Order: sequence, then structure tokens, then C-alpha cells
Amino acid sequence: MNNARVKAFYSQQHADNPALLGTERDVDSLIDVLLNGPAWENAAELHSLERDLLPSGFPDHELLVGVNRERRVGVVSYMGEKNFVSLGSYVGAGGDVAYFIAGNPTEFPLSSEISIECVRGAVKEFLTSGGARPRCIQWQEPEVW
Repeated sequence: MNNARVKAFYSQQHADNPALLGTERDVDSLIDVLLNGPAWENAAELHSLERDLLPSGFPDHELLVGVNRERRVGVVSYMGEKNFVSLGSYVGAGGDVAYFIAGNPTEFPLSSEISIECVRGAVKEFLTSGGARPRCIQWQEPEVW
């Protein structure tokens, strides 16, 4: 894919060969795969190919997205100079929820769950903005991360 703008990891097969996203349709396909796939692969780690790498060779940012098909909600986190997680409607609610990338859990505050459509919009904005933190959703700084 020569129009790739984002690489995504969400299953064991992507360890050395990430999925590539170049269009908003690719984003929809990724979210649909996460919604319809196994429960231990309901999240993805994304990196923009339009940003420079750190001197270490690692990306200077990361977008994590997860979806829960039973509850029809998801989460988004952005790591760059600071860490942020989406701010959902469970504001003030305690507890955590887990989402899984290739079987590995990542816990998010319950207050970070948002609609799947908002998750889609955030990933599309990440794709089209060159890897900037999406502005289409509200954010919170997690207490522990």
C-alpha cells in the first residue's frame, strides 16, 4: 500500500508486519475487524508514518484504540509529550476496564469509554492530521499510567 499513513498492531501477526491504513475506509475496516474479532484482540496500537522517529528509532507518539462489541463503547488514548485518555460519560465513576492487543491487556479508567462512532472519528482524525492528538473528542489526564 503506497498511500499508507498509519501503521497498526492488533494481533500476533502484526509483530513484524503491521497493518497499514491510508484512507478513512481503512479505519472503518480496522474498527470492524476489532469489533468482530476475538475478545483478546479488541484493541490496536497506531503510529503515524508522517512523523519523524526519535533518535532511538521509536515513534514519538502512540494512539491506542479499543472497542467493546457487547457494550457498544470504546476507548482512545494518546501518548506523546503527555498521556491522555478519552473522557466519556462515566465521569466520576471508579474502576477500570481492560482492552486487549494480541492478548495483552491494557487497563483504562471506566470514565474513558466513549461511543464507537467517536472512536472511529478520533482514528480518522489521527490519520488525516499526520498523527496529531484528535480534537474531536474530550480528553482527560489519567491519574496513573
